[in-house]
Amino acid sequence: MSTRILIADDHSMFADGIESILDDQDEVKVVGKCLDGSSVLPYLRENDIDLILLDVNLPGMDGIEVCKKVMSEFPNMKILAISMFNQESYVTEILKNGAKGYILKNTGREELLDAIRTVESGETFFSKDVTETIMRGLMNERKSGSKSSGFLPKITRREKEVLKLIVEEHTTQEIAGKLFISLKTVESHRSSLLAKMNARNTAGLVRIAIENKLLD
Repeated sequence: MSTRILIADDHSMFADGIESILDDQDEVKVVGKCLDGSSVLPYLRENDIDLILLDVNLPGMDGIEVCKKVMSEFPNMKILAISMFNQESYVTEILKNGAKGYILKNTGREELLDAIRTVESGETFFSKDVTETIMRGLMNERKSGSKSSGFLPKITRREKEVLKLIVEEHTTQEIAGKLFISLKTVESHRSSLLAKMNARNTAGLVRIAIENKLLD
């Protein structure tokens, strides 16, 4: 069954371009487009959608607010943010509100498809440039002496191994292969890490791991 996609972007030519890119893919199907933020929720209430390609900057209601409201009403919705802006503040805020990935509008066809597949599978995905922006911001916080929350969760040796591979952007499948454990075991460790660190998503795990020097 194809992944049903809603494109929320106020540039209709860009949205049409994305639809054209995905048109020949059996695994995905663009079933709708919204040109402003305020029309996203009404559309979701009337249509069956699996994943939203969400522009961060939308008229009426910006993408960050849209993301927050969507996740409140549709907590299982997969959201992949897409933007022209590779700014840490945008990335951090939309991830904090439930998005599972962030890519740039200059991304290529294969990276777009990879991002959709990854987010749909429950993993997180960031463009390479976005990952560098996130890591640079975290490193700058450490250099400037910014204080962490003081929360130093105790994690097991295996959890630390899994966490290290998550930080290095390995998928669940890759982690299972490298550690010779099952996918279910990887997911169990990931869930345990999320709970112990009070993190909402993988980006949160990465941030806490770096801030608290858990991988040193």
